[in-house]
Amino acid sequence: MSASIKNKIYQQLFFSTRLYLLLGGNALLFVTAFFIPALYTVAIFCFFALVLVLLTDFILLFSRSNVMEANRKMSQRFSNGDENIVHTTFTNGYRFVLTYKLIEELPFQWQRDLTYNGKIAGGESKEIEYIVRPVTRGVYSFGNTNIFVQTALGLVTRRFIFDTSQDVKVYPSFLQLRHFELAGYQQNLNEAGSHLRRVTGHSMEFDHIKPYTKGDDVRTLNWKATARTGNLMVNNYLEEKSQQVYSVIDKGRNMKMPFNGMSLLDYAINASLVFSNIAINKGDKAGIVTFTESTTSLLPASNKKVQMSKVLEMLYAQETAWQESDYESLSVQLRSNLSTRSLLMLYTNFESMTSLHRQLPYLRKLAHYHLVLVVFFENTELRQLTTEKATTVEEIYKQTIAQKFVYDKKLIVKELSKYGILSLLSTPEQLTVNVVNKYLELKSRMLI
Repeated sequence: MSASIKNKIYQQLFFSTRLYLLLGGNALLFVTAFFIPALYTVAIFCFFALVLVLLTDFILLFSRSNVMEANRKMSQRFSNGDENIVHTTFTNGYRFVLTYKLIEELPFQWQRDLTYNGKIAGGESKEIEYIVRPVTRGVYSFGNTNIFVQTALGLVTRRFIFDTSQDVKVYPSFLQLRHFELAGYQQNLNEAGSHLRRVTGHSMEFDHIKPYTKGDDVRTLNWKATARTGNLMVNNYLEEKSQQVYSVIDKGRNMKMPFNGMSLLDYAINASLVFSNIAINKGDKAGIVTFTESTTSLLPASNKKVQMSKVLEMLYAQETAWQESDYESLSVQLRSNLSTRSLLMLYTNFESMTSLHRQLPYLRKLAHYHLVLVVFFENTELRQLTTEKATTVEEIYKQTIAQKFVYDKKLIVKELSKYGILSLLSTPEQLTVNVVNKYLELKSRMLI
C-alpha cells in the first residue's frame, strides 16, 4: 500500500457546507432573539450543542493517524490510441461508515482529474477501475491520490493524500498486435480467391550446379563449369524466402493533420508496428525509415526476435516537423543504404496533384530499384461533405471544393499507377487493417 503524505492537522482539516449552514442558522436565531428574548436561551443551547457535535466529529476523524490506505496499479507502459485500464484500491481503517470523495490526479495531457463519490463501511476495501486513452506518445505523469472523508455527522472533512505518483511511457499501439492474427487474414484472403503459386527463384542465394536441361534460363549458365566438363552447366538458385520490407514514415507537416484526437503520424506509426510484427512472423525482415526536411533515420531490416523491441523504441519518440520533408535526400539515403530490392511502405499524405508532382521524380527513382507502395489518407470529413445536400450558395461552393479534393485523391492513385508505383488510399481508422491486407496480397501475388 502507498504511504500517506504527512501533513499538519490544519492542512488536512476542512469544514463542510453543512457546518456553515448550521452556523448561519444559529446566527439567525441569535438575531431573532434580539426581538424575541425567549429564543435567546434556545440559541445558546443550539450553539453549544453545535460546538459539542463539531468536537465529537473532529475527534472521530483525527484521533488516529494512517487509518486510510490507497494504492494505484497500472501497466508500466500504455498503448497509444487504445483503452488502458487503471485500478485504484483504498481501505477504510475506521470502524464506522465514511462518506468519501476520491480525486485522482491525472497527467496534464488530459487536462482534468477524476472524481468518485460514495460510501465505504468500516474495515472495507474498495477498488475503482477507470479507462484512459492517450492520443499522443511520450511520458505521462500521474499525480497523487486524494481522499476526502466525512462521518455521518458531516461537519468536518479530513483529507488524505497518498503518494501514488508514477511516470508511464506511452508507446505506439502494441495492444493492436494481439488483435491482428495472421491466420485470420490468411483465411480472408483464401476466401477472396487469393492463392499461392510456385515460381523459380532468382535470388543471389546459390544452391548448386546442375546439367542444363531444356527450359532452363540461359542467363544462369556457368561457363567455367561448362568448359571444365564439356557439357552445358547452369547455376541453380534457391527462391528467396526472406525479403526486406521497410515502413518509410514521412514526418513532415502534412502528417500533423488530426483525426479522432490522434495525428496522421500516430496512425502511421501504429500501422507500422503491426505491419512489422506480421512481416517478421511471415519470415521477412522488417525495418523502419523516418525522414523530415533535414534528417533520415534508418533501422536496418531484420527478422531477429529483438527486432520488434528496436522498432517499438524507435517509433516511441517520433514527432512531426513543420517543414515539408525532403524526398530527394530520402531517395539518396535509401539508394546508398539498401543494396537489395525491398518493399518500401511509404506513409505520407498528398492532398493535391501539385503536392504529388513535387515529389514524383524521387518516387519514380525509388520505384526503379524497389517495390514502392505509397500509403496516404482519405479525408473522411470531406467525403461526408460531398454527400450532404447543399441548399445555399455557400454550401454549394464548399461542396464543390470538397469534391475537387476527393477527386484529386483518385487522380493521385492513377498517376502513381502510371509509373508502376503501388498505392493505398485508406481512412485513418482502417489504416492498420488495410496495410496488413495489402502486404499479404503482395505476398500472395509473389511481388515480394
